Amino acid sequence: MKLNRSLAIIIILLGVLGTSCVKDLNVKPKDPRIITSATVFDKPEAYKQFLAKLYATLSLTGQKGESGLPEISAPDEGTTAFLRGYWALQEVTTDECINAWGDGGLVEYHGHAWSDQNSYVNLMYQRLFINISYCNEMIRAVNDNPGGLSGTQKTEIDAYQAEARFLRAYFYACAMDIFGNVPFVTEADKPGAFLPKQIKRADLFNYVESELKAVADLLPAPGSSEYARANKAAAWALLSRIYLNAQVYTGSARYDQAITYANMVINSGAYTLHDNYAGLFLADNHLAGDEIILPIASSGANSRSYGDVTFIIHAGVGGSMDAANDYGIASGGWNGNRMTTAFVDTQFPDPSGATDKRAIFHTDGQTLTITNPTIFTEGYLCAKWKNVTSTGEIGGNATFVETDFPLFRLAEVYLNYAEATVRGGAGGDAGKALQLVNELRARAYGNTSGNITSSQLTLDFLLQEKGREFYWEAQRRTDLIRHGKFTGSDLLWDFKGGVMAGTGTAPHFSLFPIPASDLQLNNNLVQNPGY
Repeated sequence: MKLNRSLAIIIILLGVLGTSCVKDLNVKPKDPRIITSATVFDKPEAYKQFLAKLYATLSLTGQKGESGLPEISAPDEGTTAFLRGYWALQEVTTDECINAWGDGGLVEYHGHAWSDQNSYVNLMYQRLFINISYCNEMIRAVNDNPGGLSGTQKTEIDAYQAEARFLRAYFYACAMDIFGNVPFVTEADKPGAFLPKQIKRADLFNYVESELKAVADLLPAPGSSEYARANKAAAWALLSRIYLNAQVYTGSARYDQAITYANMVINSGAYTLHDNYAGLFLADNHLAGDEIILPIASSGANSRSYGDVTFIIHAGVGGSMDAANDYGIASGGWNGNRMTTAFVDTQFPDPSGATDKRAIFHTDGQTLTITNPTIFTEGYLCAKWKNVTSTGEIGGNATFVETDFPLFRLAEVYLNYAEATVRGGAGGDAGKALQLVNELRARAYGNTSGNITSSQLTLDFLLQEKGREFYWEAQRRTDLIRHGKFTGSDLLWDFKGGVMAGTGTAPHFSLFPIPASDLQLNNNLVQNPGY
């Protein structure tokens, strides 16, 4: 059952905003109807309500559904959502997506020409750190206000705190991946006016690692948590992900541990591959909980947002697509995002889906070649995300979709294991790695005709397979960086570097800049090289 995200809408003033603190907010108001950080936790049930708020920050933007009372100021409130900003950063900057709107910030993304003034970079930075601030407030409140709680209540609230720590670790992992050396604040930093210190990327890795290991022991068993809430498997999956990328983050490989934690998810027995790949991206994909370890829940009834999968579907629909009947959105598409020519050519030689069923594209009325990025009918369209159920019914709301976003799923863990094994991680079994990859390909092909041999299981193959399995799931940029193909000229795609055929880009674009606005406010921060 989907998590009731309406629980998340509580109006609060936090003692920590962005990456700084304001002591004057930490007071009780005279009017008892006003809720502040000093009163929000006066009742035991408020802890679960606040935890719902933390999960809501993955997709919501303010206190009035799709718009109104925004947490971050922007001309389009939807652009302030975590998922929308993170998706654009991971996809539009790569060979998996090019945007037709001509929006300067997104043109800079795709061409690798952004600066510390880019509005999308700034919004992503703000969203990450306001979300971290909310997590800190919850964690601090549990530490500071345990009095008057029964034994059962205390046990429940301690469990909520473990989830808050997991979410904070996830947001810090994203900050580490995107920005490198970032401002660092935890619940140990008491509310008050101060300028956060900057933490080194490798030190932040150590912090995230230690937090995830600690909370993994406190979270529910794999497969036993309420829908869209973290359990042990989510922590293990995130550990496997960061260990696979540890060479990038710290300069030292940790492939052994990537295998260890991938095995913990696989051996838990709580998850299997869903029998239908397309079903992972439909309006009833909560039924695919056999594979989806942790989703970001969407609900047209309870959590309306232009920043969750609503954005992914609307922005990718247009041209000759039947928006209402095939994609479940009554207002039509936004004629924005589509695939690059290079991605389709290299990943799916047969884009019809007749062989590899993961090739879910709309080609009618579209040319494969893109000569002008602003012409939406140039480039094949991604058709795998739909607000339609597995039985063909439209999602409950024809504007705000019911389709959840799989933040972690078992297929990623399979590929983490395989790649870490190919890279020489201790404890990896080459036969098992091949078996896991072939399980994915058997689902994709419907039989064993797509299976590969051990000699074909190379790093280049695995990068391509990751693209085939996870396109438009907000993982591509990180994958390309790990393989050394994000910047430079080893991998080119349409309009990389602003050139139609693509051209090499500077290595400093593997990290995003600290926004100029925060550098001006906090003299503890040092800008990333190249900006």
